[in-house]
Amino acid sequence: MSLIFKICPQDLWREAEASGSFHGAPVDLKDGFIHFSTAEQVRETAAKHFAGKDDLLLVAVEGDRLGDALRWEVSRGGALFPHLYGPLALDTVAWVKPLALGPDGHQFPPLEG
Repeated sequence: MSLIFKICPQDLWREAEASGSFHGAPVDLKDGFIHFSTAEQVRETAAKHFAGKDDLLLVAVEGDRLGDALRWEVSRGGALFPHLYGPLALDTVAWVKPLALGPDGHQFPPLEG
């Protein structure tokens, strides 16, 4: 299982759970795809885009189940980031865990399955 990660405000994720799929946060809707990060990228993503924000969830998704809608595209510093072109089906989610904000930034749970 190849996990990719989405940092998501808790209220947006609860809406997705109620509707059965996740269509993205405002930045995703603006860009036309859902932004994800790998395990190696997600801490930097949190620091860059979610610094000081709490009430977040870390959503682990089985990337290999997303098919052709998942594309690896060049982003920050030339790194390849996973982008999903289409809604995220909730049955591809491996787990959802709180992403607590501590005194030194976000406190990540173990990122393996």
